Amino acid sequence: MNHRLLRHVVLFKFKAEVSKEQVDEVVKAFGGLPSKIDAIAEFEWGTDVSVENKSEGFTHGFVVSFRDAKGRDEYLPHPAHQEFVKLVGPRIDKVLVFDFWAGK
Repeated sequence: MNHRLLRHVVLFKFKAEVSKEQVDEVVKAFGGLPSKIDAIAEFEWGTDVSVENKSEGFTHGFVVSFRDAKGRDEYLPHPAHQEFVKLVGPRIDKVLVFDFWAGK
């Protein structure tokens, strides 16, 4: 059986006044979520390296994958995720969230 994963893509555009240390703290906190939330099947992140100049100021991308929609539904209200949202919220100018079922 070909089991597809639900990809939860999150892009951050940080406020101009946010320091590198504050950005690093966000990245570290986001990276800590898989060890706190069992519903996360996979986690990846990186910074924009596109040469097309279409990133609209978004610099950091994260992909949180779930085995099913139930996993995402557990993740969003999870206390560890909510704590992360409180940390990152004041530092973000814009956030883009896009969920899709990974197709082959």
